Amino acid sequence: MIEDELSRAITETFGFCPTDEQQEAIRTFCRFMTCRDDRPAMVMCGSAGTGKTSLSAAMVKTLARLHQRVVLLAPTGRAAKVLSMNAGMPAFTIHRRIYRQKTFTGDMTGFSLNINKQRDTLFVVDEASMVSNDGFASGGGAPGFGSGCLLDDLMEFVFSGDNCRLMLVGDRAQLPPVGEEESPALMADSLAANYFLTMHSVELNEVLRQAHDSGILYNANVIRQMITHDEATQLPKIRFKAFADIQMVPGDELIEQLAGSYSEVGLDETMVVTRSNKRANVYNNGIRGMVLGREDELTPGDMLMIVRNNYFWVEQEEKKAREAAKSSEPAPTPPTADMEKTPFSFIANGDRAKVRRVRNIRELYGFRFADLALEFPDYDNYELQATVIIDSLQSESPSLTREQSEQLFNGVLADYADLRLKSERMGHVRSDKYYNALQVKFAYAVTCHKAQGGQWAHVYVDQGYMTDDMLTPDYIHWLYTAFTRATEKLYLVNWPKTQTEE
Repeated sequence: MIEDELSRAITETFGFCPTDEQQEAIRTFCRFMTCRDDRPAMVMCGSAGTGKTSLSAAMVKTLARLHQRVVLLAPTGRAAKVLSMNAGMPAFTIHRRIYRQKTFTGDMTGFSLNINKQRDTLFVVDEASMVSNDGFASGGGAPGFGSGCLLDDLMEFVFSGDNCRLMLVGDRAQLPPVGEEESPALMADSLAANYFLTMHSVELNEVLRQAHDSGILYNANVIRQMITHDEATQLPKIRFKAFADIQMVPGDELIEQLAGSYSEVGLDETMVVTRSNKRANVYNNGIRGMVLGREDELTPGDMLMIVRNNYFWVEQEEKKAREAAKSSEPAPTPPTADMEKTPFSFIANGDRAKVRRVRNIRELYGFRFADLALEFPDYDNYELQATVIIDSLQSESPSLTREQSEQLFNGVLADYADLRLKSERMGHVRSDKYYNALQVKFAYAVTCHKAQGGQWAHVYVDQGYMTDDMLTPDYIHWLYTAFTRATEKLYLVNWPKTQTEE
């Protein structure tokens, strides 16, 4: 009876007549929500155009209306922002919710697993394909966070609560986390066996009729079929005819087209997706110089992407807040000691920031630094002061190379050579603002892994030169993920005629 009532309520909220597949997903969800076994969990997978996003939003909205406790989580700030907009309620990054900073001891990279005080609560994780169990992978935990394995910690956190349950939502056709062949958070059988879960799972494969009117969704699903049916024997051919939301852009028209997108939807809703950091650098420099007319190497208004996790500068803001509270003076920025009131506990690899001010460019240790005032659009435009290392802007590696990192470390360490104890010297290095300078790149063009979890109104995809012998499963996943970053218009840059459907 309860299952039937919940099913009717979700269907009503959904607002469409569910397909048979969607109806089965609703029934599975209702069984999951009324399951009385220990550690109930559900995986809902669905590709682009199957209604997964609308259906999961209807489930969340229905539970909220019925006063059921729900917590929404996503791997990145951008993904959390998208989830919040779809579901109509706040969403948090996984790291922000499940970790807490250890008592300050001079080591600012320590985060322990938080205490789950929730009871009778459903935790919903969107973009779960990005959740890794490798601490060094994109979407993984990272050294200094709990066990270092995000999926393990997520499970421990959720099920340490009183009668809590977990729903993982994602798309197996997207890129798996770096270093993984599949997305471990979407493998229902493995989850049940490894974490002793009572598992419910459903997969949405039927592309809805309205999706066939979208060139983005139509072509994304043609590409997906090459993954799921193991038919990746030739390069995919893209259909452009009869679709208004997908078009080719020759290289000599790119500047004008990008300028039109910036004018129409803005910098924050336009993104170029490329295959490599080297190619992204070429685009970023070209966009800044030829489209935006920016001559200085770094200016107010520039969009940046953080390319390495950083814990130092949030701690500095917390210090300012604590000192201001002690002196009864207004805090320079919102207090950040309470995880529930702050947008992030650390600045994550992949976070985007807008430059508000640039000051004090100088050279030390063979590198160039600048003091910036930054605004984070995916975290309610939170503002933060930080020193950045300018050299990472043009690096063709994902962040500073190992040699560069060692050079910086040794240079900073030399400043504390007068300290007798090694532990003292190391303590000062760990708290040095130059050693902890933010590593950033321009964020007008990014690699697909950096774009994953986010969506933009206008997306430009440059796959580079491709031949049949370069065709791999990784490329198909890459192309599918790149296509599905666009919500309104998809532009394919210098797309070859050999990959165009007649």
